[in-house]
Amino acid sequence: MLTRPATHNHLAERVQRLFGAAPCRLQVAALPWRDTGHGVEIMLITSRDTGRWVLPKGWPEAKELLCEAAAREAGEEAGLRGTVSHHEAGRYFYAKALASGEEVPCEVLVFPLRVDKIADRWKEKRSRTRKWVSPAEAVRMVNERDLGQIIAYFCADPHQFS
Repeated sequence: MLTRPATHNHLAERVQRLFGAAPCRLQVAALPWRDTGHGVEIMLITSRDTGRWVLPKGWPEAKELLCEAAAREAGEEAGLRGTVSHHEAGRYFYAKALASGEEVPCEVLVFPLRVDKIADRWKEKRSRTRKWVSPAEAVRMVNERDLGQIIAYFCADPHQFS
């Protein structure tokens, strides 16, 4: 039985143990998905620096709704358009390595994006690879265990976020 990913308080405690009292920065991620008729698929992309499999994510811009920022990131990083949920599927924490070499703790809010358009050309095409995968593959491919739990929870009933 799948349960909702860990609560915010539980995650905040884990972050404090990992990073001390350093303030968290907020990022947003899109969880791109489609229904193939044979089940749900998730699109993952590679990060520009390490080549790890990740979701499109980034920093929200001023006065931008968080879900809309997630949809924008999906367009810029993966050439995807679609309908973004206003309800987050979950949140996770990770350490973002900055160009200076410093690591900052980030809290990432994940918003499902039902994909209906896939561009052949997009802003970051030359620096990323994208791939449709099954939910089980997506869970295995991402490095963050909490993100894997969010993907599994979402894929158990994606229409709850419509």
